[in-house]
Amino acid sequence: METKKSLGIALTSLLAASMMLSACGNSESPKNTANNAQSTASTNPKDGGIDTSKAVTLKMILLGPKPADYDLVFGEINKILKQKVNTTLQTEFLDWSDWKQKYPLKFAANEDFDLVFTANWAMYADQANKGGFLELTDTILTKYAPQTWKAMDKVKWDQARVKSKLYMIPYNIPNEYKEKLVIYREDLREKYNLPPITDGASFAKFTDAIVKNEKGVTPFGPTLSNMNALDTLLLVQKNNWKQIDGTPFAFKIEDAAGKVFSIYDTPEFKDLLTYYKNLADNGAWMRDVLTYKGSQSEDFKSGKIASYSHTLSSGASSVSAIKSVHPDWKIGITDIAQDSKKSTAISTQNGIAIHASSKSPERSLMVLDLLQNDKQLHDLMMYGIEGTHYTAVGSDQFTKTDKFASFNTFTNWSFQSPLNRQETTYPQAAKDIENKWKNQVTHFKLETFVFDTSKVINEVSNVSNVMTRYGLPLEYGLVKETDKGLADLQSQLKAAGVDKAQAELQNQVNTFLAENK
Repeated sequence: METKKSLGIALTSLLAASMMLSACGNSESPKNTANNAQSTASTNPKDGGIDTSKAVTLKMILLGPKPADYDLVFGEINKILKQKVNTTLQTEFLDWSDWKQKYPLKFAANEDFDLVFTANWAMYADQANKGGFLELTDTILTKYAPQTWKAMDKVKWDQARVKSKLYMIPYNIPNEYKEKLVIYREDLREKYNLPPITDGASFAKFTDAIVKNEKGVTPFGPTLSNMNALDTLLLVQKNNWKQIDGTPFAFKIEDAAGKVFSIYDTPEFKDLLTYYKNLADNGAWMRDVLTYKGSQSEDFKSGKIASYSHTLSSGASSVSAIKSVHPDWKIGITDIAQDSKKSTAISTQNGIAIHASSKSPERSLMVLDLLQNDKQLHDLMMYGIEGTHYTAVGSDQFTKTDKFASFNTFTNWSFQSPLNRQETTYPQAAKDIENKWKNQVTHFKLETFVFDTSKVINEVSNVSNVMTRYGLPLEYGLVKETDKGLADLQSQLKAAGVDKAQAELQNQVNTFLAENK
């Protein structure tokens, strides 16, 4: 694979060739009959456009199963792309079951492809550092993706940089909040004349009332990972911490020094154990909580549970689905860490990169520019065919048809933009929370930090196992003596190598801060 320097030279040559072709050209401008959009390219160099006289087929790699209606929808997409920039897309899909194995092999073998899905959870930094992606300079972006360059906030571009260089076109939606909320039966809260659920104390009153009055209904449905589902709200969010996923490590988001600590060593965690024990003793969740295999949203829909925790966007979608089955229910969405600072998913949560060996990087950027900013193309990529997969409601809303899932099975998330539509059933409660949260959003130095566990992979794995074996029973109030349970947890973590893992994490944090002053 070429070095970054040679890649830069190659792209410069491509750009120069493009400009030379423009200077010579005698080709015709493409006709544009698409609705609600203007072509961003021209084959007439005299008007300052970009030469697209050569037909190009781009190969794109996305994650997820190939949609049943792929040919139908992408056939329409390609008609428009052919008309606008003389380009068509050929897409390969890596199924969820094996993408982690196949994805890096495509780069290692230097396969012939142009566009590829990437994300902070899908090897973005790793492949950027290995030279798998083409560097995208400001000059290239302003020339070949001008609409995206203008529409994207600077903070989103900066979030996507790896060692100060950019290798992806990030998705571009205003705020995708990472915070968790509680979805609950508002009609039951009203039925028992309970106070509004705004914090841990009022939530406990709600669970107590459900236990006493609603036989066969469990107050709270858990999410099983290696920590209590309520930790995100009552421990991490409430205290304005940032936790490293899958570990007990966190730092305070306002701490410019980025001092790492274990949440299990904090007084806040110890105090929360008493709260959890009281919830468990009062029947807030099932006694066999550690072996719970149910689906929260499905159990909520069937009336088996009265509340559960979810993110705002996913929770709101679940509420819409539940209301269609139970129109008589009132469903509430509440933040029980209301005064905390809020964070949004960083722009690298979803994106598209250009393969370092792409033979058509300029055309690739032009296509990405259209897919995010051309209304007709964006609707097709995000929702399918109007009248078949969805029904448009105005310019910014939609309703799903029963064929919606025949197309929306893959990572079209990377094409999200301000042109996104919202379902007409999106709950007003969710809109109200969004309006409040947008004034509580904060950005911080370590927002884009990613922990590379390769040097302490065994320790991190062992620590995670201890969290599950000793931490979960303690946090779900199943350990009779919480003080002893906490001491046992801390002792087992020591034996698992928590100190070594924490030291490595701190070193990486220190390096990150030094490189991103």
